[in-house]
Amino acid sequence: MKIALVHDYLREYGGAERVVESLHDIWPDAPLYTSFVDWRALGEHAKRFTRWDIRTSWVQHNPIVRKFHSPLRFLAPLVWGSFDLSAYDVVISSSGWFICRGVSVTKPAVHFCYIHHPPRNLYGYATGRTFQKYRVVRAYAAFINFFMRQYDYVTAQKVDYFIANSQEIARRVKKFYRRDASVIYPPVDHKLTKLGGKQKRTYYLSVGRLVWAKQIEVIIRAANERKLPLKIVGTGPEEALLKSIAGPTVEFMGAVSDAKLMTLYGGAKATIFCALDEDFGMVPIESMSYGTPVIALNEGGVRETVIEGKTGIFFDTPHVSSLVDAIARFESKKIDWEDACKKRAAEFSADRFRKEILAFVRKRAGKSEGKTIGRL
Repeated sequence: MKIALVHDYLREYGGAERVVESLHDIWPDAPLYTSFVDWRALGEHAKRFTRWDIRTSWVQHNPIVRKFHSPLRFLAPLVWGSFDLSAYDVVISSSGWFICRGVSVTKPAVHFCYIHHPPRNLYGYATGRTFQKYRVVRAYAAFINFFMRQYDYVTAQKVDYFIANSQEIARRVKKFYRRDASVIYPPVDHKLTKLGGKQKRTYYLSVGRLVWAKQIEVIIRAANERKLPLKIVGTGPEEALLKSIAGPTVEFMGAVSDAKLMTLYGGAKATIFCALDEDFGMVPIESMSYGTPVIALNEGGVRETVIEGKTGIFFDTPHVSSLVDAIARFESKKIDWEDACKKRAAEFSADRFRKEILAFVRKRAGKSEGKTIGRL
């Protein structure tokens, strides 16, 4: 049984890339087809992929398209149409905004799409950049997105089975594609949960890309107002702006190693998570795996993982006053969060993900004589 993996692109390392890693762990011999790989942008995470059989599209050799792949997203049909996957029995796409499920799959091959989210820019959800504030960008996007929504819908109808990363995304799949999706929650990286002993918890933590949709500015301003020690992990296009508004109690850690991230999670009073329209949210699970509660914006997939008053605290709006009030409520509670958080995080383990994905694929793709679809 020949299996191929497909992913939008490898340029940054986030939740979607962790899922691809887990899929590759299950099927290590499966090649990964992707539009391009930006080894420099991946930084220290590049080593995770160096030994993979990665097959890139023509975009890899076109620096202009690589750099401007977002405004040039209308080229997506040409990117995914350039791959020949006729030799494979099973194709598993890991699809986000670049719509990699647009690859052509020759029947009777079976196409499974693990969908992280329908393209946010096409359906009015918060995105990483705020370019829509410019009139010329809005006009361009309105024209391009009209055609991209059609492409997005058509490619969704060609998928045999959708797997959503949360109930939130399953609802969006139903809304925009009129398709059902089974939910298999993403895995927490098992390498991030091996921290021995207890640490003194002395600061608050934010982990994630420094982009507009993550609303790091709200977290910083709340920390400034309450003069809270805050450590920020991550890099991104808003880094300079965020540093310019940060007070003396805010520290930027940049991109950190797994070992450093382990230590940071373990030493935090709580992780603050303010992402808009979050699809699932790996950071809250990672935080809870260290017994660290989460102060989270009450929307999107995070409502499926954080339990109010048991593993964290919710705030209702992405405004400084709402977050400040949540922090005050958190600090007023005399709760031993650790055990409940760890138990909750264990429900999203890598082993659980592996078993559920294998069972799902085996049941629907079947087995070829003398060959199995992965091994437990």
